[in-house]
Amino acid sequence: MTTIKFQLETLSCPSCIKKIETALKKQKGVNEAKVLFHSSKVKTEYDETLVSAEQLKDTILKLGYPVLK
Repeated sequence: MTTIKFQLETLSCPSCIKKIETALKKQKGVNEAKVLFHSSKVKTEYDETLVSAEQLKDTILKLGYPVLK
């Protein structure tokens, strides 16, 4: 398992957390996805043989949340 952290622009509401976590957890190979509202960070634990960091980033972007890094 690999862990990656993404920094997002400021999240505007707590429901954003659920939306992002749910979408990431649906990805094959994702073991855990945790969004920290106040710091706008996403921590994801995943199997890099099943999904790439770029795919995870694209999932967040498709939801409309810009990833800063």
